[in-house]
Amino acid sequence: MSLIQATIRNTKTKGELNALRKNGEVPGIIYGGESANEKISLSGKEVKNLINKENFLSNIISIKINEKEQKVLPREITFDTISDEPTHIDFFRIIKGSKIILEIPVKFINNELSPGLKRGGVLNIVRRKVELKCPTENIPTELIVDLEGLEIGTSIKISSIKLPENVAPTIQGRDFVIATVAAPTIVKEPEKPAEADGEAAEGAEAATADGENKTPEAEDKTAEADKSKKEDEKSSAEKK
Repeated sequence: MSLIQATIRNTKTKGELNALRKNGEVPGIIYGGESANEKISLSGKEVKNLINKENFLSNIISIKINEKEQKVLPREITFDTISDEPTHIDFFRIIKGSKIILEIPVKFINNELSPGLKRGGVLNIVRRKVELKCPTENIPTELIVDLEGLEIGTSIKISSIKLPENVAPTIQGRDFVIATVAAPTIVKEPEKPAEADGEAAEGAEAATADGENKTPEAEDKTAEADKSKKEDEKSSAEKK
């Protein structure tokens, strides 16, 4: 469980809140139970470290104020639209014996041990989070789905996931699907365009360059040139 230090704040105006943020602090509030709401400020660096932790919004943390610790659950975070820095955070005070509704993330393990996925099947995830009603002292951080041994065509339903004691989905009356191992999608490749005409043209040009496959007109011109050359050579010999 993470522990974070906080201080009580007495800010009343928007200007005071902005000054707090400029000093690297994040304003927040703790609510819930019979105790009064508490306006607090926290280190921006510590808040960002918490946010970066996996499943932050479903993890109970401990806040220390004036040497007194209390367990809380992060409920809502506001971010600056330009800088994306956290600007406010709400915490729900954990009261023993009460229940809370949370969206708990689903984690899939042993993908490499699924025969269906090995044969090219696809894991089709229907729900990445499941809304659960949980006792505040028994909140799961994630729901584990083991894919070992699953074949193509298998449907993974909420009933196949082991839930902690007294934890139940908010959807009642039906065994809803979390994910399926689906058959691979076959993509038909487009037909290769015909290249015969282009190849024939290239072949004709190459043949002409090599002196092969000449047309009749080209052959006549070549014969006339040879005849003229021989006559010139004969005439030159007679003059001598």
